[in-house]
Amino acid sequence: MLPAIVIERLPRLIRAIKLLPSRAGNEEAAALADELSGITAMVAEKFTNDRTAEGIQRAQLLTIGGVSLGLEHLLEDEEDEAVGDQAGLGLLLSEGAEVVFQQGFRLVRELSALPEDTLVGEYDKDPVYSQRRLKELFVDLCTADPGETWSGYERYLGQLQQRKSVQAIVRAAEWLRRHHWEGAVKDPDLNAEGVIALAVIFGIEGGGRIVARTGQKEFERFVQSVRTGKHDHEAGWARMLENIPAPHQRIIAERIDSYRNSLLLKHIGDNTPLKQLFVELENYAGSEIDAEYP
Repeated sequence: MLPAIVIERLPRLIRAIKLLPSRAGNEEAAALADELSGITAMVAEKFTNDRTAEGIQRAQLLTIGGVSLGLEHLLEDEEDEAVGDQAGLGLLLSEGAEVVFQQGFRLVRELSALPEDTLVGEYDKDPVYSQRRLKELFVDLCTADPGETWSGYERYLGQLQQRKSVQAIVRAAEWLRRHHWEGAVKDPDLNAEGVIALAVIFGIEGGGRIVARTGQKEFERFVQSVRTGKHDHEAGWARMLENIPAPHQRIIAERIDSYRNSLLLKHIGDNTPLKQLFVELENYAGSEIDAEYP
C-alpha cells in the first residue's frame, strides 16, 4: 500500500515573504518587516501578553495567521497557488500588511457574530461574552506556525457555512415567535429547533395559525381537535407555509419532511394517553413549553 501524499501548504504570508528577494528591494522588505512587527505588537497587547516572550511569540503566530487569512480571502478567486503567492506579495507591498490583517480580522469578527448553536441564550448578546468568543475564535483560526501547514482559511469557510445554516434556523424561529397566534413571544432564551417543531406539529390542525409556544392545556385542546376533526396534515402544513415568508419556508419545509412520519404525530392521531404525548412533545420542544401551575 502506497503512503498518502502530504501536500505542504505554509501560511500564505510566509509563502509571499519567500518571494521578497526576487520582487522587492531592501527598503520595501524593511518597510514590510516594520509593519508586521507593529501588527505583532498590537496583537500582543490586545490578545496575548506583551510583557512576556511567550506572549510575543504567540502574537507572532496570530499575526501570521491573521494576515494569511486576509490574503486568502482577497485571493480566493485565484486558483493557481504560485500566481496567488505572487499576487499576495503584491498586495502586501502596495496595500500594506495592516490593511490585509484588518481584512482577516474582520472575517473573524463577522464569523463570531453568527450563532454557533440553535440554542440561543441572553448571555450570547453580552458584550463581555462576545469579546471572549471573538478572542477564542481568532486564536483558533489564526494561530499559524511559519514552518507548518496551516488550514485556518479552510476551517473558516467550513465554520462560515455551518453558522450561516444555524443562523437561518434561528431567524426562522424568531419570525415564528414574532407571529405567535397569542402575540409575540419575547423570552430572551431561544430553542430555535423547539420553536420550529411546535409550529410544524400544531400546523396539522389547519387554519394557518402559527404556534411558537404552548402549554399543557393548549396541547390537550389541540390533540382533541385533531382526533375528532380528522384533519389533513398535508393541507394544514401547506396552509401554514403560505403564511411564512419565502426566506424561512425552506427551513420549515425541511422540518415538515423530517417530522412527517414521526411517532409523535402518529400517537397524536391514535389513542396514546395525553400524559405520554406531552412527554413526547417535550422531547421536541424542550424549553419552548410553558410551565403551568395549578
